[in-house]
Amino acid sequence: MTELAPNESVTGAKAMATLAAMRADVSPLTAKHPAHVFRPLSEMLSRWAAAGIDTTPFHAGVENARRRYVGYGLAKMLPLDRVLVGCDSSRAGAFGGFHHPDQGYRHLQMVAVITMYGPMERQNPENPALALLDLLRAYAHDCLHYGARRRYVEVAGVPVRTQYGINYRRATGQSYSAADRRGSHHTRNVGIVMEGACDKEARAVTRQTAERFGVAEPSDAPGSLAFRDLTGTLTEDDIRRVVDVPESEEQTRYGAALSGYEKGVNRRYSHFLEEFAPGEGSECHTRLLAAIISGDVTSLGAWLDDRHGPGTFTGLFRTPGYFEPGLTA
Repeated sequence: MTELAPNESVTGAKAMATLAAMRADVSPLTAKHPAHVFRPLSEMLSRWAAAGIDTTPFHAGVENARRRYVGYGLAKMLPLDRVLVGCDSSRAGAFGGFHHPDQGYRHLQMVAVITMYGPMERQNPENPALALLDLLRAYAHDCLHYGARRRYVEVAGVPVRTQYGINYRRATGQSYSAADRRGSHHTRNVGIVMEGACDKEARAVTRQTAERFGVAEPSDAPGSLAFRDLTGTLTEDDIRRVVDVPESEEQTRYGAALSGYEKGVNRRYSHFLEEFAPGEGSECHTRLLAAIISGDVTSLGAWLDDRHGPGTFTGLFRTPGYFEPGLTA
């Protein structure tokens, strides 16, 4: 397999061959979840439809995402066969969804590994409407990762990523921006900003789909929390709530992961927009996504400079040691 994602580039024939080999065999990723059975998303949707589940909301949501993403410069969505969905788990009490451990888009393999929301010891979801929305959120999110600008250089025959969206890394591993301090409510990490932008967009698509098809918020506490999470309507009380499901250790962990992601990514991104684009959050968000897809920060940087002075982007995100003497950009 030699296919690249829409905005990827690889320097070096050996690096390209290594990348192709990794993309031809994704078993190392699914092997991390030995209890689950993984099937391509296209097959999973067909199975659910054959079982009488109406998958129309998912397909309609994808079409909405496709139209929106074209406006950011992304003309191709992540192929459904490059999305592997886990279910039929042999692990007692297995619980899946967007916050299941060790899942998501993997750029080296160019594949997304996700799980069916809810109890996983089955082929079909316990709550089909909620599972389809969760699947849509994950897919819409991972399409943006798939379509982002990504550049690899060859180091000892191995592809090393030096750019992802508007984030950069030297071949030696030095990152453009530093990690946020633990417990921080704001962010100065460009990786968090990009992750937050992707998820804000994915949740907007999911929320619109839920509204269009009249999907109601579940009455049970875990389901209600999951619905608010995937539609981007979590309250402060929601994220402070301690989810304790005595009969399900995995659901308890899932609730903790949900809250941690909301606080560590989505709330930090919201604070970023409030700080640097008050009253213009939607415009800034749009420019951020366009920059992530193209990898060109020029327009976004100029927009920020007009509001906060010259060099705002580098001043916000670049770690002081990134351009040390003797190092090249």
